[in-house]
Order: sequence, then C-alpha cells, then structure tokens
Amino acid sequence: METRKIIVTRRIQLLINSDDDQVRHTIWETLWQWQHFCFRAANQISTHHFIQDQIKELFYLKDETKVKLADVHKDPDGILTTSKTNTTYQFLSKRYKQEMPMAILGCLNNTLVSTYNKEKEAYWKGDRSLRNYKRNIPIPIPAGALIKILPIDQSRNYTFSIYGLHFKTYFGKDLDDKCSMWKRAIEGNYKLCDSSLQLDGSKIYLLAVFQFDKLVGNLKPEVIAEASLSMEIPVVVKINRYQYRIGTKEDFLYRRLAIQEAIRRCQKSSGFNRTKNGKTRMRQKVNTYRDAEKRYINYKLHVYSKRLIDLCIKHQAATLILVDQQETEELAKEEKFVVRNWNYGGLRQKITYKANKAGINIIVE
Repeated sequence: METRKIIVTRRIQLLINSDDDQVRHTIWETLWQWQHFCFRAANQISTHHFIQDQIKELFYLKDETKVKLADVHKDPDGILTTSKTNTTYQFLSKRYKQEMPMAILGCLNNTLVSTYNKEKEAYWKGDRSLRNYKRNIPIPIPAGALIKILPIDQSRNYTFSIYGLHFKTYFGKDLDDKCSMWKRAIEGNYKLCDSSLQLDGSKIYLLAVFQFDKLVGNLKPEVIAEASLSMEIPVVVKINRYQYRIGTKEDFLYRRLAIQEAIRRCQKSSGFNRTKNGKTRMRQKVNTYRDAEKRYINYKLHVYSKRLIDLCIKHQAATLILVDQQETEELAKEEKFVVRNWNYGGLRQKITYKANKAGINIIVE
C-alpha cells in the first residue's frame, strides 16, 4: 500500500490556566494586542510586496534606473538590500519588535509571502484583487512555541505554555478525533506543525495542524468515478455499472427554508424587543438562527462529501471527475433562489479536501 503525507487541521478549545482574575485579564489583553498587530502586519506585508512588483510598471522613472527585485549583494542590478522575503520581515522587526514575539511575525510573514507569490499572476491578469486581511485574523504560532506540555491528572486534557502565557486544553465530549490526534502528536507519532490561535468572542481556539503518514488504499487507476452536483439531487455518482444518489432536494432544503422563515419572523418582531444593549440585544435571536443555518449547511455538505468519497474508496476509484461542474455553476448564478440556497463552492471544496486526503485524484470539468 502507498504511504502518503497527510496534513489536517483541528480546532481545539483552550482555557486560560489560572484562577486569578488579574492574570486572566492580562492574558486576554495580550492576545487581543497580538491579534491587532497581526492584522496590521498582514495588510502591510501584502501592500509592500505588491508595491515592489509594481515598481516595474512605473515607466516615468529615469531610463537608467535599475529595477530588479533582488539582493544587491547577490545581483548588481538588484535594488533591494536583502532578499525579497526578508524585506518585510525587517520592516516588521523595526515596527513591532518591542511589542510581541518576532517568531509570530516571522511565521506570519513566511505564510503571507508564499500566498502572495501563488496569487500574484491572478493580480496581473485582473482575475482577483489584492487580499484584505480582517481584524479577526488568527495569530500564527510556530510549532516550537508550545512548551511544557503536561497531562492533567485524572483528565485527558493537557497544560502548556506559549511565550509565557499558560493554557489548558478542553476536549469536552470530543466526538471527533481531536484528543487522539493531540496525544499522538505528544507521543511523537504525529508531527505538530505551525498552528495558530483564533479568538472567537469569549473563547480561545488552537487551530492545530498535524502531519502524519497514512496508508492509502489499493486504488485502481483504471476505475473512474463520475459525479454531478445539482440542487435537485445533491450528488449523483456513477462508478462503472453502479449509480448512486446521495441526498435529495427536500432533505437539504426543508430544514434550511424553515430556518430562513424563522429568521424572517424574528426580524419582523425585533423592533419590539427591549434595547438593553442596543441593536445587539434586539437582533440576538436573528443572529442565533443565522448561526444555526450556517452550522446546518456545513453539516450537510460534510455528510454528502464523505458519502461520495466512501463510495469511491469502496469501488477503489483512483480518479473522481466532477462532470460539467463549471457550466452548472455558471447557469446557477442566473437564478437567485439557487444562489441563495445552494452551495456549489462549499460542496466542491469539501469533496476536494476529502479526495486529496484519501489519495484520489480529482478533476473538475
């Protein structure tokens, strides 16, 4: 059987490992400050690299002006005093060195420069605009920053420290595989890669990235699965002489339309709610139902995509083709009801993720 490197991300809730209110307040202040600096730094990194590439387009400079984005010490025609990636790192070091650990900003810089280099061709063609990073950006954490990882007695949770901030995990009932993957990473069976901290209201999450070897099943290259996505039948897959239908229109839409109707009722009555905390209090129920709709959609798309990949593995299909997918999405854009109530992009993204994880080659027609 073939061995393949698999990289997955798991969201693990963290609690501050202290009962002192002052310590907890200090840690929260530090995290919010780090997030704010990461938000500013992320947009500055993108802007600097975009401007560096745009220098070549400034045709009104003198003809003898050297315009080559390279280290002048390595290339005589270069205009930079260091490597292209290191330019923004030095800028961040000058701005934020005294404010937060530079390892966080170094990790952020490497990630965003890599992302920019992958997307810059689309910028020149006008296919997409420069990324704009929001204030709730996750805080990147290098793998080596998690230290003093210790188990808690008579519990499956662990304590650890990140740059002097003390946390403990909270796995709860853990119906997923978060706890087992964390234990394997501690034991050395899995590799814990660079991760990130996400602040969500009053909760802290560790977006832990694990890398491990996985045995991929004996998939047959000659076996090809053809799947079509539509609103009438979410997924129809054909493998050799077998054909399967996954989900129905009523199965997906019934619950979603019911939630949307509940949202409309709450919107009509929200004007009569008491305004203790302004609009937040008045629209509290509306936001609750909107979150419920998002969770329901995410759950359904996970179910459909998992059943599709399970069928491919069952029949040992090495290739999955999404038939006429691009044409279907273009036609769907013309119908408002389909655009509002069906998620071609989300379902395709989940199918692609699970197919890559299982070692299945996916082709979108």
